[in-house]
Amino acid sequence: MENTKEIYENRKDKFKKLSLKQKQTINFISALRLIIFIAGLGFSVYLYLHKKYYLSLCLFFITIILFIILVKKHNKVIKNRNLTLALINLNEESIERVEGKWREFKDCGEEFIDIDHNFSYDLDLFGKNSLYQWINCCTTFLGRKRLRDILAYPNLNIDEILKRQEAIEELSVHIGWRQKFKALGEINLEKNKNPENLLKWAKEDIKINKFFKMTSFIMPIITIVSIIYYFLNKDIGYYIPLIFIGINAIILKIGEGFRAKNLDAIYEYKKQINTYYEMILLIESKNFKSSMLINLKQKLINKNNIKASKAIDDFKKISNKVSDRSNLFNKIINLLFLWDYHLIDMLLMWKKIYGKEIEDWFNVIGEFEALSSLAIINFDNKTWTVPNFINNKLVLKAQAVAHPLLKNAVSNDCIIGEPYSILLITGSNMSGKSTFLRTLGINLVLAYSGSKVCAKEFICSLMNIYTCMRISDNLEKNISSFYAEILRIKNIIKNSEKGEPIFFLLDEIFKGTNSIDRHLGAEALINKLSYNNTIGLVSTHDLELGDIETKNKKVKNFHFEEYYKNNEIKFDYKLREGISNTRNAVYLMRLAGINFDGNNKKML
Repeated sequence: MENTKEIYENRKDKFKKLSLKQKQTINFISALRLIIFIAGLGFSVYLYLHKKYYLSLCLFFITIILFIILVKKHNKVIKNRNLTLALINLNEESIERVEGKWREFKDCGEEFIDIDHNFSYDLDLFGKNSLYQWINCCTTFLGRKRLRDILAYPNLNIDEILKRQEAIEELSVHIGWRQKFKALGEINLEKNKNPENLLKWAKEDIKINKFFKMTSFIMPIITIVSIIYYFLNKDIGYYIPLIFIGINAIILKIGEGFRAKNLDAIYEYKKQINTYYEMILLIESKNFKSSMLINLKQKLINKNNIKASKAIDDFKKISNKVSDRSNLFNKIINLLFLWDYHLIDMLLMWKKIYGKEIEDWFNVIGEFEALSSLAIINFDNKTWTVPNFINNKLVLKAQAVAHPLLKNAVSNDCIIGEPYSILLITGSNMSGKSTFLRTLGINLVLAYSGSKVCAKEFICSLMNIYTCMRISDNLEKNISSFYAEILRIKNIIKNSEKGEPIFFLLDEIFKGTNSIDRHLGAEALINKLSYNNTIGLVSTHDLELGDIETKNKKVKNFHFEEYYKNNEIKFDYKLREGISNTRNAVYLMRLAGINFDGNNKKML
């Protein structure tokens, strides 16, 4: 069976061969176009000089027609080659992802980092070496934002999650469609451009002044009638048509600001709208099976059964007409027919029909981008499992669960909620306590997103995730790390007392205070949380906290340990029952060059 890396490599090789053929075609058309132009023009001149005017004119027009056809063909092949080059880069990027080189990807979602978020900062969802950096394949502003929302603000509705699971699995199979969808975004879009101003403009309801609306229909009729009448009866004098043409010029001058405001906006937004066109067209051309994808596609068809691609195509026609205003022929047309006002009328009619739907179209693209990003997980990790969900009780049961972002991560089994709701994790420094907490947290995020998880089996309830792990001083708010930790824990307690189902991860709680207060505070907190609607893990160096297990049957002790080989410290990162009985702080300090006098424990 072909592995994932081989699939990407084969696709890359296929597109490289295609790119080479396209380049040869481009060069051939360029040469042919030049030959036809020179030969056609030359023979046309030759025939003209030999007074064969009819043949000269025919050959000239044939040359122009052939030249235009070849120009269009040339541009089409160039466009296709740009798409092919984007697909080559995309497969190279996919190979790097499989090889674990994704940490070099530029877009890591750094702007989404929120140190005050309930869990995203502690679980490395955004920023350098993050989950977002690993999977993101969004090119639009709304797509990136939607992926952020799915990860950081999960919809804890089991039906919604199951629908997303189905959609993600379907997209994961269609690698060709997914890659083309992203490639179209790569070559067409101004990356990460916020469409806020565009959406505001599209919804803006502007009406043409009644005077301009009336005169834009009446004056062209009068002007054309006067011109025709002049040619039929020159007794009226040429100044009559000129007067009406002059009136038209005055009307155009009076409404110059209004016209500029409305028509110039097209220049600003037409590229942004047009570049979504092919992505929308690709969605419309695909027959989907999952209900979520079918419903998303349906949003690209309005109540009058008009597709979004058709609406954008109409907009492109209007924008092309607006662009033509600069040539001399259209300036004459504008002077005779007040064409600018008719263009404004077309534009405002288009906005009235479709303006409020553009945001829905863009959101559909963003949703497909986010789902395609999550589909990468399923496609690249076929041995991972689809999680199952339980409604009637709080539980997290994982078999061979590992951290999805770590290469060669060690897997562990874990059961929380049956019969104990809190795991107290002890162990020496660097033994894997914090990583294990993050392992469960980030896999829970993946489960709620609808993707596969890094485990052999994963069963969980729908719970709000809270963490207290990376706490530091906040100088701007004048808050110490200890007080910041208290505020995070207070938030967990407050929401748990409301009956909110909670999964919590607490790493080295109350480490900013003395050992007595830390022990008393941690014990009180663990006992309180154990009797609320919560399950979770607490890691600590305070081995005395292990005594809670004998007093509270909802608490269970587990630990990580180290061993020594050839005078080197080693870790196997395997979770074991019971309290840790090893310490390595002094050993690690000695490794760092900090030595102690064995008698008085003073530093040397």
